[in-house]
Amino acid sequence: MSADGLDANVWADLQKAAGSVSRETFERLQAFEQLFLKWNRSINLAAPSTLDDVWRRHILDSAQLARIAPTATRWVDLGSGGGFPGLVLAFLLAERPGASIALVESNRKKASFLQSVIGQFSLPARVVARRIDDSYALVSTPEIVTARALAALPDLLDLSAPWLTKGARALFHKGRDYRAEVEESTHRWGFDLVEHSSMTDAEGVILDIADLRPAKQQ
Repeated sequence: MSADGLDANVWADLQKAAGSVSRETFERLQAFEQLFLKWNRSINLAAPSTLDDVWRRHILDSAQLARIAPTATRWVDLGSGGGFPGLVLAFLLAERPGASIALVESNRKKASFLQSVIGQFSLPARVVARRIDDSYALVSTPEIVTARALAALPDLLDLSAPWLTKGARALFHKGRDYRAEVEESTHRWGFDLVEHSSMTDAEGVILDIADLRPAKQQ
């Protein structure tokens, strides 16, 4: 297969994951992949075991959130780290008029990386270089709250409750043990849950959580 044919297949995979994506956005994400790998040589942005396939394991895995919430324009990503899913979503949200995402990251070096990428690609994003529990007043009314490889679900719900109890919706990446985390969470919280099978991980899911409220005491 020619390089052009291979490139077309990769673009098709991105559109399968995220929905309609322009050629320009696809090429910008490819450039971001190379920039990420360059920065990762000096800053630990992702687990070394995942660097053999950054496109599938990180970029496509992040991009699938855009298809789940195709009209949302106000996003916040918690613990953005190396930019997954937050920066990937920022590239995709550039195609949605008026859309933006706040990237909450307290680590100074990682926050610098995020800011550098935002500036280089003129992304509709901003870095909130604070701890999550210090960021609520700075990110007032998001529609969607995301997090990936950040914490167990009970802790994620506690951290994002100030938004989720006021109408925001959560999209959280989780792995094979997610059912135990969901069960543990029900001791403290009630919520509506939809499970989306991951398009990149046979054992992974995206937990789609809405209407968070304190659990009724027995």
